[in-house]
Amino acid sequence: MNFRADESATDFLEIDRFDDGVGWIAHPDEEMERASHALEIDGEVWVFDPVDAEGIDDLFAEFGDVAGVAILLDRHKRDAAEIANRHDVPVYLPRRFEGVTEEIDAPVARFSDELSDTGLEAHTVVDNRFWKEVALYDPDDGTLLVPESVGTTSYFLAGNERLGVHPMRRPVPPREELGRFAPERILVGHGPGITTDAATALEDALANSRRHTPRLYAAMIRQLLPV
Repeated sequence: MNFRADESATDFLEIDRFDDGVGWIAHPDEEMERASHALEIDGEVWVFDPVDAEGIDDLFAEFGDVAGVAILLDRHKRDAAEIANRHDVPVYLPRRFEGVTEEIDAPVARFSDELSDTGLEAHTVVDNRFWKEVALYDPDDGTLLVPESVGTTSYFLAGNERLGVHPMRRPVPPREELGRFAPERILVGHGPGITTDAATALEDALANSRRHTPRLYAAMIRQLLPV
């Protein structure tokens, strides 16, 4: 895979635009398709799991001034500190993310059930020593932001799936954690989001995760074989 995690993007692909938010992929040719998002809440912009790119501040400015940068997966430090420092705002971390603060070269704030006073509900998706993940849900407009457990890039998807469970989570999909939602849109950390019939896409992904696992794993093995 082409990670390019330490390179600065000179262009980005805009995704997931709607009235109150937008997403982008800083390196569109990456196989990982690391997606980042900015949501407008009460005239301010909140940025999530961002990968920096030239001109990205102009994208934020369309929605307002940046109020904070949030990391929703313990491994998604990405360029959160750089963007937070540039806008003189904290990096927000879930309280469960132990050991992450030391790796963030920026002021840090913590949140539990709600991200600051945004109205965005924080729901734990995974909490173990190897993987800590929080999803955010906006009950006002039905936006669900899931950084890792589901995605739309190719290595998440089997067959004709629109949304897929992460390959490592397919044997035990997050049905209890995510099945409670019937979102209007789903924004993910890898790939473009689901903006139409999102509730059905999520329901199908969770219900068929195990059944479609052999097909996904077989496809991944074929990609690794020499041509």
